[in-house]
Amino acid sequence: MLRRLVLFGTFLAAVFLLIGDAHAATPNFSGEWKFNPAKSNFGSFPAPQSIVRKITQRGSKLSMTNTQKGAQGEVTTELVYSTDGKAVTNKAQGGEFKGSAQWIGDKLLIESSREANGASLTQKDIWTLSADGKTLTVESHVTLPNGEFDIKQVFDKEK
Repeated sequence: MLRRLVLFGTFLAAVFLLIGDAHAATPNFSGEWKFNPAKSNFGSFPAPQSIVRKITQRGSKLSMTNTQKGAQGEVTTELVYSTDGKAVTNKAQGGEFKGSAQWIGDKLLIESSREANGASLTQKDIWTLSADGKTLTVESHVTLPNGEFDIKQVFDKEK
């Protein structure tokens, strides 16, 4: 009986250590991030002139405000995700985005979709944080009715 209790106690300790390590492995993206066009790749599309991304991450809630300047002017978008995979709806210029976010190890996967003018757009973003916490990389795969393309955005931490 004592041996079983010791084995069970050891098993529980291992489980709690694994759970603790899993939570410790998820980075915190909070901060103000500035777009680095030299390290980014928009393929055949013109890169924006600038992007500032302000992120607040508390528990499973991730909120961000993106301010992007480009040929069409300045656009600010506010988005909120739950990093536990729950579906969310965000309103932005041009309509609603449905999406979800979930951890895959130390990377954050954000999947979103929207309908515009009868056409579907889907996007999968993988967020990674550099070991020193100063570089956020967002690799996106976008699917449109007339094709697919990839974008890589790199941000440097400002604050």
